[in-house]
Amino acid sequence: MSQTLPKALLAEAASLSGRIVALRRAIHAEPEIGLHTPKTRDKVRAALAHLPLEWQEGPSTTGLVATLKGGGGEGRCVLLRGDMDALPMPEETGLPFASQVPGTMHACGHDAHTAMLVGAAEILTRQAGSLKGEVRFMFQPGEEGYHGARFMLEDGLLGGEGCTRPLPDAAFALHVMPNAPHGLVGGRAGALLAAADQLDITVTGRGGHASMPHDTLDPVPVACEIVSAIQTMVARRYSVFDPVVVSISKIEVGTAHNVVPDAARMTGTMRTLSAASRARLKEELPVLAAGIAGAHGLSAEVTILEGFPVTMCDTGAVDFGEQVARDLFGAQAFLRLADPIMGAEDFAYVLEKVPGAMFFLGVSHAGDDWQHCCGIHSTRMMVDESVMPQGSAYLAGLATAFLERGWG
Repeated sequence: MSQTLPKALLAEAASLSGRIVALRRAIHAEPEIGLHTPKTRDKVRAALAHLPLEWQEGPSTTGLVATLKGGGGEGRCVLLRGDMDALPMPEETGLPFASQVPGTMHACGHDAHTAMLVGAAEILTRQAGSLKGEVRFMFQPGEEGYHGARFMLEDGLLGGEGCTRPLPDAAFALHVMPNAPHGLVGGRAGALLAAADQLDITVTGRGGHASMPHDTLDPVPVACEIVSAIQTMVARRYSVFDPVVVSISKIEVGTAHNVVPDAARMTGTMRTLSAASRARLKEELPVLAAGIAGAHGLSAEVTILEGFPVTMCDTGAVDFGEQVARDLFGAQAFLRLADPIMGAEDFAYVLEKVPGAMFFLGVSHAGDDWQHCCGIHSTRMMVDESVMPQGSAYLAGLATAFLERGWG
C-alpha cells in the first residue's frame, strides 16, 4: 500500500461517517431474521443506487452481491462480506433507534457490518479508476444459524463451477466486538472460530407413579447420568490440544411432582476445532447415550443437526491483514489472538472455497471497562459508532492492497 493511500482511505471514510451511522441505525430499528431480509436488502440497494455496481440476487435468499469493476484493467478479484440478519431476542439498550420489532434485535453487530461494507463500497467506487481487477461486496442474510453463506454459494452468487465467473481470489470479513478495546483489529491464522453442531437426545423409558419408581423405567436419572458422562468423555477421551466443548443447555422432562415421565429430552451444542474431532464426536456420542440408557433398560435416540464448519483463516491472509491494519491505524493497531474462539460463523463456508480471513474490530466506547461490558448476543449490546468509519476504511484497505499486490 502506498504511503499516501492510508490517509486517503481514512479521509474518505471520515467524510462518509454520517451516512454510515445513519444506515446502521435504520437497519437496527427494523431488524429481520433468517434467510429473507427484504427491508435490509432494500436499504442497501438504496444506499448504493448511485454507484456503478453490477448486482446479483437470490433465488434462495435475499442475499446480494454487488460487483465493482476497476478501471485499471484485468487483475485479481477480492470479496468483502457483511451479514444482514438479526437475532430472535428482545432489546434493552434504551437507544432512540432501538428495535421497533418486538422480540428481534441486532445484538451481534450485523447492522454495523452491513453499514461498514456499504461505506467501503462507496470509498472503493471513488477510487475505481485506479483499481486493477474487481471487488465483490457480499451482503448476506441468514448468518445466525440459517447457513446463508452456504446458500449464496450454492446459488452461484459468488462464482465458481457452473457459473459464468470464477470464485474470487481472496475473501475477507470484519466482525465487531463490543468487549474488545476501542478500534483494535484482531485475528489469528488457522482456526479462528469453532464448528458448531446441535445435539438432541431423547431418553425413553416407562412412566408411572413417583411413589413406586420400581414399577417404572425412570428416564430422569438416566438423562442426568448421560449429561455427566458426556463431560467425562470430553475431558478424558479428547486431547486438550484439540479442544472440544459439549454443553447440554436445555432439559425438558415431567409434568407433575408425583409422576415419573415416559421420556426426557435434552438439547445442547457441540463445538470442535478440527474436522477429525467433529467426526469422531458425531460417532461416539450416540454410542455413549445408547449404552448408558441400555444399561438401565431404557433407550436413547440421538440426533445431531450439522451446523457451521470451523472458520479457518489463511496464514498469508492474516499476515496481510495485520500489515494493512498497521499501515492504516498505526503500529499498535493489530492484536494476534492467542487462542481460537468457540463461537461459530458461517463465513466458514466461504473460507472453505476461497482463501482469506475474518478479523475482529473492537467497538467498545473509549474509556469503557471493555472487559466487563455487554458482549454480542446481549440484550444490552452496544456499538461505539465512531469506530465504524475505521471499519469501512479497513475493508477498503484490504481490497485495495490485495488488488495492488496480493499477499504473496
